[in-house]
Amino acid sequence: MQCHHYIFPRFSLSLHRHHHHLFSLHSIRKSNPNSRILLKMSLSSSSSSISEEELKQQQKSHHLQTLQYHQQTKHHFTKFAKGPGRLDWANQPNPFRRYIDAPLISLQHFPIEEDEQQFSGGVPLYSSVFLSLPPPKPISFSSISQLLYDSLALSAWKTTGFSTWSLRVNPSSGNLHPTEAYIVAPAIGGLSNSGFVAHYAPKEHGLEIRAEIPAGFFDRGFPDDCFFVGFSSIFWREAWKYGERAFRYCNHDVGHAIAAVAIAAAELGWDVKLLDGLGFDDLEKLFGFESFPKLPIPSRPVKGKFSGIEFEHPDCVLAVFPRGGEEGFDVNFKDLSSRISEFSKLDWKGEPNVLSKEHVVWDIIYRTSEAVKKPLSVGESVIIDPFQCSGVCSDSSYKGLTVREVVRKRRSAVDMDGITVIHRDTFYQILLHCLPSGSRSGEKQGKQLALPFRALSWDSEVHAALFVHRVSGLPKGLYFLVRNENHLDDLRNAMRPEFTWRKPEGCPVDLPLYELAPGDCKELSKRLSCHQDIAGDGCFSLGMISHFEPTLQAKGAWMYPRLFWETGVLGQVLYLEAHAVGISATGIGCFFDDPVHEVLGLKGSDYQSLYHFTVGGPVIDKRIMSLPAYPGPEIDA
Repeated sequence: MQCHHYIFPRFSLSLHRHHHHLFSLHSIRKSNPNSRILLKMSLSSSSSSISEEELKQQQKSHHLQTLQYHQQTKHHFTKFAKGPGRLDWANQPNPFRRYIDAPLISLQHFPIEEDEQQFSGGVPLYSSVFLSLPPPKPISFSSISQLLYDSLALSAWKTTGFSTWSLRVNPSSGNLHPTEAYIVAPAIGGLSNSGFVAHYAPKEHGLEIRAEIPAGFFDRGFPDDCFFVGFSSIFWREAWKYGERAFRYCNHDVGHAIAAVAIAAAELGWDVKLLDGLGFDDLEKLFGFESFPKLPIPSRPVKGKFSGIEFEHPDCVLAVFPRGGEEGFDVNFKDLSSRISEFSKLDWKGEPNVLSKEHVVWDIIYRTSEAVKKPLSVGESVIIDPFQCSGVCSDSSYKGLTVREVVRKRRSAVDMDGITVIHRDTFYQILLHCLPSGSRSGEKQGKQLALPFRALSWDSEVHAALFVHRVSGLPKGLYFLVRNENHLDDLRNAMRPEFTWRKPEGCPVDLPLYELAPGDCKELSKRLSCHQDIAGDGCFSLGMISHFEPTLQAKGAWMYPRLFWETGVLGQVLYLEAHAVGISATGIGCFFDDPVHEVLGLKGSDYQSLYHFTVGGPVIDKRIMSLPAYPGPEIDA
């Protein structure tokens, strides 16, 4: 198949009929070999009065709701997912959550330039943390400040003279930033004399102390100097612009934030692990969300004043701890859940600020967020695998930048120049850092052992279909990066029979990259990404292909957002790699879902495209001025 000769058929089927073609009830009702495990996990957080049959029906309902959301929010050549149509600027959500009357503690700021870094103790080179972590720094006011400064803080302000807006270290779709962050930590000098829960305020680079927690909370099951970083999402911030598809983008952003924290933690010699044994109810108590007003979910999209729409949906919590805990944690999640239940009795400080005067409730987002709530997993254990270094084939591709220089100067490209070319060794080096298992001679990719993927608690479920445009020494065409080699045979059987599956010339032995079809794919990739030139004007672009319905069947509907988290983690690596080698990148949330699948020959719902990306030489808009992140202008933008 020559990519530039491939012509898409126009879909004549209606969305309703297409829905049944992809997600038939027959496939949903297939026997699930892990149903006993799911049942046990769910019962741990459900009322003892619910019967086994009722629980099965509930799980089936959640599964159906998740599949309905995914199908309904697909873009098609003839029809986009439902959105607002126009932007209601008068009700654009405030991007900065504050807890009014909660004590705010200003955090330390850090220089970016190299000579100043050396004066302040030095920051490791970006490429070095993928090989090994530096000696861990102790938990302190300064190190907590540095972690947040290099992961979730503002990175700059931009202005045209008529409009001014902020940028952050962690990227966000549309720069709307639905993700909020929380710190749960033991007593730290300069922050609190007792353990605490705090909300991170990026505009101020400060922590709002919301509650003091019981002494000894971290004494059972966690290593010394361990603390938590938690994330939540305000769906309204993203839905204001993107409508129903916003739930996808919010979860991309959670993944970006997870990776941002993992990279900044590595800079300090710390490791990060998702505590995925906890359930939704536990996180709601841990972050102090129980008092938030609940949103009555309507049966259709509705506009009006809905205070409950500005609530925060707790997504996940990460344990952050010094390198060297490879033996794992002895965490009893049932006991931890019981201790967290006591947080309901804490004296929570501060009331959340109002973000908009009026809102639109996109009902399917909130029904789906209910369906994907994870239960407590009583039998879950926290396994900390040894740190696995990533592969190296072209270390000279990197520009000698430190971690801080890369993460704080990274920018999302608005346009690509259509000229910049990278060498194939640079291309291979970028992809080596995209592998979950790192460099393991003779062993399959799949287990998440390398930075930053090791923060996740499941084996990789996401692959990449690559459109190569401008890579010297590598033919243009369609390629595929297999990030979990246990899926390789299944992928080959599921995709077009004419694909060659050849290893490209010069490809490192431990890089599972395959050439599928030669040809000029620039116009094809643009068309697939909602006719956006940026997808074809870079050095390469890609679609992230998830192992989809089998994963949901095996684990539960709660894996749906986690698949998007994994794509966000992968996307964050692409962002940082691009800047580290001297180019740029941009995430693409708008793409035509099923045409992507058709190009690959994928049928049904075993594999689905969840996120697109483009990497190349950026076009710099000289009309836009950059201003320092701190102190910034006195506006909320």
